[in-house]
Amino acid sequence: MNSTPGGRLAGWLARTAAASLLAGTIGGAAVLAGQAVVARSRRYAQPELGLALRATVGRTGAPPLRLVLLGDSSALGVGVDRLGDTIGGQLAELLAEGPAGRQVRLSSVGVSGSRSTDLATQVARALLGEQPDVAVILIGANDATTLRRPADAAAYLGAAVHRLRQAGVEVVVGTCPDLGAVRAIAPPLRQIVGWVGRQVGRAQTKAVLDAGGTVVDLAAETGQVFRADPGTFCHDGYHPSADGYRVWAHALLPAVAAAAAVSPRR
Repeated sequence: MNSTPGGRLAGWLARTAAASLLAGTIGGAAVLAGQAVVARSRRYAQPELGLALRATVGRTGAPPLRLVLLGDSSALGVGVDRLGDTIGGQLAELLAEGPAGRQVRLSSVGVSGSRSTDLATQVARALLGEQPDVAVILIGANDATTLRRPADAAAYLGAAVHRLRQAGVEVVVGTCPDLGAVRAIAPPLRQIVGWVGRQVGRAQTKAVLDAGGTVVDLAAETGQVFRADPGTFCHDGYHPSADGYRVWAHALLPAVAAAAAVSPRR
């Protein structure tokens, strides 16, 4: 997710007349514009510079697993201030404590605010040095809030997955989360953003599968939890909290564990 979503949403509304159609009336469009201004004025969580982007989790001597995260602020754990609370840290702990007992060498090349067009640079960084065994990509929220064409966003994601697969890396993609659950954005703007997010997620699924990756539909698998429990969001009502990242980590775990089992234990 992006660390300044309100500004992006405001820009979106300024550039498109579609919002008035979705709202139903000109008055409805004015409401949406006002909500975007309010969203932009909110204070959002920022990347925690003290968080280590590289860590080793698990017992010495266990089969190693090099796990890299790519994507937006979710890949960095914006909203929490401990490595163990980030989605990467929680996935690493689950993999280290699981039946396979891997020693996870965790890293992240994600950048807050990234869209799918930014993945090419991140893939290049991920493939520098020791090649990862498994890559987890979390992307799509910023494509949705900036009204990128779902097909275009998905094409960039598919190209990134293809490059990683060509390099022998197993890839798991968490598609666009349920933006209709975000409390930082008021209805009816929230519903509109949620609808766009679902279109992005559907396009992502096809592109990732075509490129040889594995898909986890975060909106379908975890959206109801985020809608029901405000505690899954951090203080800004937009980025996940430690509990929210835990929900995502458990949703991703089966696919990541399966990918780890396929990757060679180098």
